Amino acid sequence: MTDIALAPGAWLSSAGATFLLIALAEFGDKSQLVCMTLAARHRGLPIVLGAVAAFALLNLLAVLFGAAIAAWLPEWVVTAAVAMLFTVFGISALRFEEEEDGEEEIKEKPGYGIFASTFLMIFLAEFGDKTQIAIAGLGSTADATATWVGATLALACTSILGVVAGRRWLNRLPLHWIHRISGVFFLLLALLAVLRLLGII
Repeated sequence: MTDIALAPGAWLSSAGATFLLIALAEFGDKSQLVCMTLAARHRGLPIVLGAVAAFALLNLLAVLFGAAIAAWLPEWVVTAAVAMLFTVFGISALRFEEEEDGEEEIKEKPGYGIFASTFLMIFLAEFGDKTQIAIAGLGSTADATATWVGATLALACTSILGVVAGRRWLNRLPLHWIHRISGVFFLLLALLAVLRLLGII
């Protein structure tokens, strides 16, 4: 009876500890920077929803399957997919800048397109990442539900902060600079993925 009464407090404590740990670990991480960069060019809500959906699925897989989640696919396959995806987005951003240079407005993508793009980029970029492995470890030693809720809320908060920062700061830049920065940023992420694939970093 005592254990049952203490359960809610223990659950909240576990969720809170996970929230703080993951929020601090992800602050300024690549996923937050992706949200920031996308938010400078697109509406914020689909980006937040796409990021939260990706993190919710990744965290669920982590707490259900533990550290073995990273072994589902060979690391080189995931890294190569990340490199290709970020290369496509980088080139697309730079080409858009060249084709639309001088125009003041951009044609907004449908919400589901932004959602899908954000989901795919973050899912691949964070699959098997150190944060996901940390969540798997926490889930194996603490309540799995509390770990999932705490981690997902933490990553949702960092994503929202990234979107707000992108809308507030990057959105003030001229349109061609926004696309130039976006393109270079995604190409740098692709380069990092290639260097990781080659074992250089």
